[in-house]
This record gives sequence, C-alpha cells and structure tokens, in this order.
Amino acid sequence: MLIGEVARRSGVSARMLRYYEKLGLVSPSDRTGSGYREYSGEDVRRIFHIESLRSLGLSLREIGRALGDPGFTPSALVDDLIRETRERIAAETELLTRLRRIDAADPADWEGVLQVVSLLQALGSKSPDARQRAALYSADEVPVPVDALVEAALSERDPNVAGALRWALARSGDRGTAPLSEGLASPVAAVRERAVRSLAEMPGDEATARLRDALANPDRAVRGYAALELGTRGVADAVPILIDMIVEGRNDTDAADALSVLAAGTAAADRIAAGLVDRLARDTAPAPARGRLTQALGGIPGTRASHALVTLSHDGDRAVALTAAYLLRLRDASPAARRAMTDPPRPPRG
Repeated sequence: MLIGEVARRSGVSARMLRYYEKLGLVSPSDRTGSGYREYSGEDVRRIFHIESLRSLGLSLREIGRALGDPGFTPSALVDDLIRETRERIAAETELLTRLRRIDAADPADWEGVLQVVSLLQALGSKSPDARQRAALYSADEVPVPVDALVEAALSERDPNVAGALRWALARSGDRGTAPLSEGLASPVAAVRERAVRSLAEMPGDEATARLRDALANPDRAVRGYAALELGTRGVADAVPILIDMIVEGRNDTDAADALSVLAAGTAAADRIAAGLVDRLARDTAPAPARGRLTQALGGIPGTRASHALVTLSHDGDRAVALTAAYLLRLRDASPAARRAMTDPPRPPRG
C-alpha cells in the first residue's frame, strides 16, 4: 500500500507519515521497484496505534517509548495522563473564572483591566495585609465582582481580613446574598459560619429573608448567628431559636438582649414571656438553664413577665427564687435605685 493510499485510509497526511518515519515511529516494510514507500497491513495498524495514543494526549516521544518497550505497562502512563489532565483543567478553569470576573467588572480601558487583575491577585495573596487592603480598596476604587469577594470571605481565616471582606460585601448591595446563602450548605462548618456572619452584616430585605431561611439550617451555630441578627432587625421568627440558645447556654446573654429588643410592644412582650415560662415549666430544663431563663424573663417588660417572676420567687429551686425576687425589686425600683443595685460598688476615697 503506497503512502497516498495510507494517508487516505488513515486520515494522516503524507507529510506527517514521513515525519513519523523520520522519528522512527513507523517505517514502511518495503519499497517498490521505483523506490516508493510501501506499507504493510502491520505498518498501517501501527499508524492507527500512534494516532490512538496521540488522542490521549501523549507526545510523540512518549508514544515512541511506549511502542518500543516490550515491557511497557499502560497503567502508570494512564495515571500520569489523568493527573496532568486534571491539573490542566484546573488551570484552565481558574483562568476562565478570572476572565469572567474581569468581564463582570466591565473595565473601561486596559488600565482598568490591570487594576482588576491586581486586586484579584491581592485577594488571593498569602499576606493578610495585602488581602485586607484589597478588600478595603475594592469597596470604592475598583468594582471587584461580588463572587470574588464572596469566595474570599468564605475562605478567609484571619479575623481582621474577614471583617474587611464582610464590610466590602455589605456595601455591594443584594448581589452577594445568593452566593453567600449557598455557603450555608457547605460541608465545612467554618465556611457555614463565615457565610452566615457575612449575611448578618448585609442590610436589606433580601439579606433578612436569607437569614430567616437560615433559622431552619441543621447547623445550630448558623441558626444562632441568624437568630441574633434577626432579633436586632425585629423579626419575631427568631424567638424560638433565641430561647433555645438561652437554655443551651450558648451566647445566652446576647440571646436575652435580642429578646428584649423584640419585646418592644405589649403583645410581643407577652408572647416572649409566655415562651420563656413554657420552657421553665418543662421538667427537662436543667437547673442552670432555669436560672438563665429567669434572668432573661427579667429583661422582658409587661405584666405577663412580672406575674411569672412573682411565681418564680417562690420556686423550689432556691437560686431561681432568689434571682426572680432580685429581678422583681429591680422592676419596682426607681431608675436611680436600679442603677445603684446593678452598678458595682465604688472604692472608698482617700
């Protein structure tokens, strides 16, 4: 079979076949009387083997080594190809992400492109100072894509840099709420916490709605952060979680303060007082939890809470009874008297 026919059947050009011959990958088995190359069926099969290995990403040198070594085992080479391909895909994916972020920033000129590239590189720097400067700079000077800020915030371990990133996200509007909400489903607890803390610092109805959804998150730390923030925003849905936090002794002081904020109206105060009393009445509440619930009840205004404290002042648990009695005295005292009862004593003069 002459070279032209081999080229037609194999799809490999005559020029490439001559190059294969020069490299020693395949050599015609014979020549015609006129000196033309003549390929045997075995030569053609070898050409197809070469093309098959090329389709896997092997270089011609690697192909020559594979075909020339009788003891060659393909498993090691395939493993290397898998590793190299994964590395190449990761690099290309990273490049694509960077290009999309530059496109989203919509720079006006090449100077703007270079600024965005510089900022994105700084966000990924190993230096916390560089990352913090990039977060602060991004809020005003260069419109860094929100997904880059979210990615940085969800992976940031340095508390100062994390605070700067949350601040930058809070100034970005509602665009960061959706990707941050996706972080709440992360299998990594630290990522979930960073996501909810970032959401808690974002203003607006969209962030509030995402935080309300987070009250049902399986992670109790996520539920707690969401409830504390929603308490300051006046969202009554947070009340059950806040009461749970008091019972568990987890940020219980902050939870009690949030309940006090939510108890601004008479109806709200009575509902919260009823919830606290209900938890106090349960036999499953341990003694320390009953004490914390009693203290929280003292911060709720209204007659419902006052009546509950009167009842608790006669409780069988002496610590609860003393706490309730003290809180009742505080409620009945004048503002000056309350300050005197709660402020630490001053050291004597002289």
